[in-house]
Amino acid sequence: MSGDGNNGTWTAASESTSGEKLTEPVVSWAELNRALLARQLLLERSTLPVVRAVRRLSGLQSQYSPSAYVGLWSRLAGFRRGDLTDALARRRLVQGWMMRCTIHMVAAADYASVTAAVARQRRRWWLRGWKDGGEREMAAAAEAVRNHLSERPLRQAEIVARLEADGFPKSAFPGTQLWVDLIRVPPAGTWDLPRAHVYGLASDWLPGRQSPVVAEKAEEDLALGYLRGFGPATAADVARFAGWTITDARAVLGRLELRTFRDPDDAQLLDLPRAPRPAGDTPAPVRFLSHFDAVLLLGHATRARLLPREHRDKVFSARMPQSTPTFLVDGRVAGTWRFAEGRVRFTPFVSLPTQILRVVDAEAERLTAFHQDG
Repeated sequence: MSGDGNNGTWTAASESTSGEKLTEPVVSWAELNRALLARQLLLERSTLPVVRAVRRLSGLQSQYSPSAYVGLWSRLAGFRRGDLTDALARRRLVQGWMMRCTIHMVAAADYASVTAAVARQRRRWWLRGWKDGGEREMAAAAEAVRNHLSERPLRQAEIVARLEADGFPKSAFPGTQLWVDLIRVPPAGTWDLPRAHVYGLASDWLPGRQSPVVAEKAEEDLALGYLRGFGPATAADVARFAGWTITDARAVLGRLELRTFRDPDDAQLLDLPRAPRPAGDTPAPVRFLSHFDAVLLLGHATRARLLPREHRDKVFSARMPQSTPTFLVDGRVAGTWRFAEGRVRFTPFVSLPTQILRVVDAEAERLTAFHQDG
């Protein structure tokens, strides 16, 4: 059955603000799984160009930059490492602090809108936890960073050293990225230099390419982008993704024309009117995911039943600085993998049928080739 209220999908009753009884289609767990995979281009590799694919996915989380390359390899037909490196070098894609104060990769045309959509909330979040000053000190530190980067990009260590020489605490630098827009400048943040942190001013890196931004429109675009890439979802899911409060998320969503559904636990889901919601038994191919792939993060991953609870500590753990790369079988995490001694080596959580193992092994061979020659 589809999850759009047709073909006999069962419904749950709810009430409108006027007290009138309404019915909302219920989307099964299996349908939610396939909807997420479809929107994340994991049911079938897409022929979209790299920049359009990143926009379709609502950006890529890329604090460990090679994860973005593997993520696109799993989603795009014929993708090569140079495709992404070239898009970054040509300033068609950019990386910087965005949603949830983590490094994301977005289309250059979307950068100003995305940062404007999350700036207010992320500044509040930072000031609540920063013990070395307040908003005045942070604004002053940001202005100092702006001055230091006015001539050329600098490595993070050099920026921090200059701030300390100016009298600011070392802890100020991360927060300054919430008051001045910084771009991670290539080749930093690419496959070959994943840990080389070099920052430049967005105003210098993208001169004349950013249109004026209206904050309300930027917030609406971010919410729509999330639903396009991860829906159907709850208001809380949208809030967690953006780093907003639930109150702010509901206010933004209330300005949009959306469809409503229910999950089997009766949570209300919101979605774009014509977004894909495949049948729950749609075939899902084997796919390999890298560190912190967004499909496994936040509320949408739990709702889609992607990662069995009994195996979660094998993927996410306080003892590990980053999540463990995984592979999907039939739309669910079935094991982990690593690239070692020149090969992709995978470890299933449980014994897999021989036919499935052959498919996983073939995909691992293709990923090995991608690591070796891009």
